[in-house]
Amino acid sequence: MGEQEKLKIFDENKNQIGVASRSDVHKIGYWHEVFHCWFISNEHGMDYIYLQLRSENKKDYPNLLDITAAGHLLVNETVKDGVREIKEEIGIDVAFEDLVQLGVIDYCVTKDNFIDKELANVFLYKSQNTLDDFTLQVEEVSGIVRAKFTDFTQLWFCEKDEIEISGFEVNNDGNTLKIEKYVNRDHFVPHQFSFYQEVIQKIQKQIS
Repeated sequence: MGEQEKLKIFDENKNQIGVASRSDVHKIGYWHEVFHCWFISNEHGMDYIYLQLRSENKKDYPNLLDITAAGHLLVNETVKDGVREIKEEIGIDVAFEDLVQLGVIDYCVTKDNFIDKELANVFLYKSQNTLDDFTLQVEEVSGIVRAKFTDFTQLWFCEKDEIEISGFEVNNDGNTLKIEKYVNRDHFVPHQFSFYQEVIQKIQKQIS
């Protein structure tokens, strides 16, 4: 996504106040809209959460684990248009009607000269997909992994310091490599703990 792409910007009360380029949004720290979709699957009675591995070429948070599919909503897009991110990033066709709405969560991350104030429209997709179904947009996403949802929950509520993930990544030569390893919170995009915890609680309500 280009730094000059135009995004809607909002004030502290979530009123739209204009339009700015993506680079200005992060430089000046305007509130802006994003789309998040978390994939959950149930296999043999066990719930799994799917995570993307961000490409090493990403300007923000390269090589870290993140929401299954996510992206900025452009100035001319509605929340519904966010489903394109799922198809673009991980190659899965999902209808907006099949998503479970988890609400809007706002959060702010600041580091160096980067202020990320996001109004995140968060969705859940109860997936029947297997790892073989994912086709990655390698400039953005270099891998897909899954973790037991109970492990993911315990990680962000600080009951565990590391959890097991498994999946695959596509390396620079285009080869697919298996991932099976333990990761800790440092391997994830540094959203606030409260953000992860709120998402987890909202997902729990939908799958319990």
